[in-house]
Amino acid sequence: MDTIPNNAERISYLVVFHVFLTMFIWSYWTAIGSKPAGPSKAFSLPSAEKELYEREEQAETQQEILKRVARNLPVYTRTAGGAIRYCDHCQLIKPDRCHHCSTCEMCVLKMDHHCPWVNNCVGFSNYKYFILFLAYASLYCVVICATVIKYFIKFWTKQLPDTHAKFHILFLFFVAALFFISILSLLSYHLWLVGKNRTTIEAFRAPVFTNGPDKSGFSLGFRRNVAEVFGSEAKYWIFPVFSSLGDGHSFVTRSVHIDPEQANSILQQNGKSQSPADGEAHPVRTADDSKEKTDGGQTVSVTMESEP
Repeated sequence: MDTIPNNAERISYLVVFHVFLTMFIWSYWTAIGSKPAGPSKAFSLPSAEKELYEREEQAETQQEILKRVARNLPVYTRTAGGAIRYCDHCQLIKPDRCHHCSTCEMCVLKMDHHCPWVNNCVGFSNYKYFILFLAYASLYCVVICATVIKYFIKFWTKQLPDTHAKFHILFLFFVAALFFISILSLLSYHLWLVGKNRTTIEAFRAPVFTNGPDKSGFSLGFRRNVAEVFGSEAKYWIFPVFSSLGDGHSFVTRSVHIDPEQANSILQQNGKSQSPADGEAHPVRTADDSKEKTDGGQTVSVTMESEP
């Protein structure tokens, strides 16, 4: 006797199952296969300054060299001690929210963490894919539990014959339920981070701006925060295709705001910044694009500071 005797029920289960399986595999492979985005050449030291930096032994003088170069870059975050963030391994000034991944051996734009589940560094280029992977994994488990629970109860209450299918049903239900609970907790945490416009690194260590540390420094309101990761067009949100806003090199903050044309011209003069989506430079977004208000309730203005 078949466990599911109704053909219409079988077909509906198979269709729903394979839809979520397809989306799960698609998002998983895009999260695995997307190369982490690194800083453009604009953030590398010019040859003359690089030679001076490498010859110099005093940290204070090295910082002065970095400050001169950073004046021409849209960089506004600092180390905990207030110094320019410089990567000695990659030999470049780190853009805001960029961190060096020791596993990938490169600086990653808007780095969140290095994930062993996808064997890749999660950052600006694939953070949306990673969240969709968690979301579809959770929904995949929900579909399995929802289609199995009726027969799980029937076997448990001895309404169906005691066959080998009983063990398979029980095992499938418990495994799917356990995976759902574990994945849902991770998904909930990352959705909370998206709503706050924080990375995992920033959640544990607040970014330091010129006016001090601010854990919510990049938060521009829930809707704007979500759009920064998933994009401004909702029709692309459920698909693992690149739709995140910006170029990953500069970000609108609540305290420092960048003129998009000036910032892009600076980056293109020193080395064209590329988007992981299509390899072309994208304009830096500012809060004036939609005249919205930030979390603090103050209208964001656009200025370019002469000092880093």
